[in-house]
Amino acid sequence: MPSRSEAIPSLRASYRRILQAAGEQTPALRRALRLYILAGVFEGLAFACFYPLITALLANPVEMNSAWIWLGVMLLLVVGGSLLNWRAGDFAFTDRLAGVNYGLRLRLGEQLRRMPLHTLARYQAGELGAVLSGNVEQTVTPMANLSAVVIRTLVVPSVAVAATFMIDWRLALAMILVIFLAIPLYHWQRRMAGVEHTDLATAHAQVESAVVEYIQGLPVLRALSQTGARSRNLQASLEELQRLQVSHMYRSGPPNLAFSSLAQLGIVLVLALGVSLVSDGGLDMAALAALLVIAMRFTDPLSLFAGITVVFDYMEAGLRRMDELLSIKPLVVWRPHRQPDSFAVSFEKVSFSYGDEESEPALQDLSFTIPECSMTALVGPSGSGKTTVTRLLMRYADLRSGTISIGGVDLRQMEPDVLMKRISVVFQDVYLFNDTILENIRMGNPGASDEAVLEAARKANCEAFISRLPDGFDTAVGDIGGSLSGGERQRISIARAILKDAPIVILDEPTAALDTQSEVAVQQAINALVEDRTVIVIAHRLSTIKGADQILVLDKGSIVERGSHAELVAQKGKYHDMWLAQQSIKKWH
Repeated sequence: MPSRSEAIPSLRASYRRILQAAGEQTPALRRALRLYILAGVFEGLAFACFYPLITALLANPVEMNSAWIWLGVMLLLVVGGSLLNWRAGDFAFTDRLAGVNYGLRLRLGEQLRRMPLHTLARYQAGELGAVLSGNVEQTVTPMANLSAVVIRTLVVPSVAVAATFMIDWRLALAMILVIFLAIPLYHWQRRMAGVEHTDLATAHAQVESAVVEYIQGLPVLRALSQTGARSRNLQASLEELQRLQVSHMYRSGPPNLAFSSLAQLGIVLVLALGVSLVSDGGLDMAALAALLVIAMRFTDPLSLFAGITVVFDYMEAGLRRMDELLSIKPLVVWRPHRQPDSFAVSFEKVSFSYGDEESEPALQDLSFTIPECSMTALVGPSGSGKTTVTRLLMRYADLRSGTISIGGVDLRQMEPDVLMKRISVVFQDVYLFNDTILENIRMGNPGASDEAVLEAARKANCEAFISRLPDGFDTAVGDIGGSLSGGERQRISIARAILKDAPIVILDEPTAALDTQSEVAVQQAINALVEDRTVIVIAHRLSTIKGADQILVLDKGSIVERGSHAELVAQKGKYHDMWLAQQSIKKWH
């Protein structure tokens, strides 16, 4: 939870954050705010004209020429203020505000693309969705209009107080005293609500994340009879949001009422002082009438001010979450930047942990070399470090120590796009986008022609099942590819990798969850993919890697055995035991 000083920013700090969020539209927003300030001055001066106008009307005889002049001045000021407001409103009612929305989402999207995957994995999908959609909306939408209202609530009363000095300096000082008495109430209100606004924003993000998780896991929840009230994560997040909302209402109510009451009571006391001065002969009736009009323009914005600035707390909470995301530094690319000319992979004394330096390492002093155009298999129990090896090759995070190189070039000297263009990955769990089969395959190479996509599909053994679909390659695969079987999704993933045509291929046990028929089809597709490439395969079924050039047996982040299948079986070590266990299970089946 942020500290109270962090949770209750000044209006100046909020203003700076809003300008920063505006991005390329910052000059236009500055111009709009300056125009709103000028419009507020015009409006305040228009009310100040009531004093000479009423004085002229109550004169004996009535000074109609003077009255018409002041009425004309008021009209010019009102029209001028309206024109300034209209001109300033261009920011909110043209494409500029939409441009801020668009630009901010682009910046956040670019940040997601650049930030280390190790850091990205700490966020839940719903949490990031809340930042990209809800936080952007709650920050940008009121950006101009709310700022205009706040400016009016500050500028118009200030001008009204200045105008009161023209009537009677004692009344002006009394109005200033009301403002000073309101300041501690305003800070009280911000303290009561400030921290909870941040907590509410966090709670809303957690609810969105829980809803996404609930919807994605609904088939499993139904199978386990855990829907509805038994969905603990969703229920807990909804209850926490409700608790914070109730607490916020109780805590923010008294300060808001006190602030509004002070504004109303203060202005009544100022008017009472004016009546007293009239009775003593120190003030004429024209001045009191003008004071009545000016006082109404003084009290309305003042009583609304606390409620309006509460919205800035919501904006601040959204801005803080976006700033937190945007402040994450990408992995540093060392200079000079280099590109590999060959594609042998080398790990030299690599150590890595997912937590801080005190946490247990996932890899410890790991060294091995994968020759170009060869296949290396990684085997071992769950948690042995197999997936970590492949993640680090894709620069999932920086190492604690050691070096990973491709063709003799340290990964840290390769820009991310350069690195990833040289690696194709086929995951065990395939993610397909809600688009056609054709476009899902084309993601491997967005510039590829339809003919190239069809050829990749043919090599990946996709044509048979695609031909049975109602719209062939134009068939939409559904959310996460839900309309296809596991083997079909896997072959589309392999077709992507074939189309990408990267020299290094990572296979994360692509056949582990498939039936025998699908496994045969997928294995044929893999054979087309790995030809003449440097291949790393994570294997659980040892029968699928008998032909690997080398097999690395990992345990607790270290290599405990290495060699070919025949060599490792002959050693009668850990691999030998794993092989015998799988063969026994196979015979039992």
